[in-house]
Amino acid sequence: MSYIAMNRFKIREGAEAEFENIWKSREGRLKEMQGFQEFRLLKGPEGEDHTLYSSHVIWDSKDDFEAWTKSQQFRDAHKNAGKRKGVSPIMGHPQFEGFETVLSES
Repeated sequence: MSYIAMNRFKIREGAEAEFENIWKSREGRLKEMQGFQEFRLLKGPEGEDHTLYSSHVIWDSKDDFEAWTKSQQFRDAHKNAGKRKGVSPIMGHPQFEGFETVLSES
């Protein structure tokens, strides 16, 4: 069964386009990794001062995900994180959540 790795982000009100552009312009190298199935950036509900986003990656297994976190591709994809000038669009740190699939329908 698959493994889903998610990060939740609280994005400052008015900085949604900037955050989305960061993802669009990053060096994504997930397709090079064994076990990678799919990536999605999800936009969720708006709060009083933020919009909730989640990055959502489906892997064949937890081992494949962990291999990604130790890879050069991971380092390349995250090399500019936190190096932006001015106020970050992200409020606080992302919240990681990892899930192993126990039931699936399609």
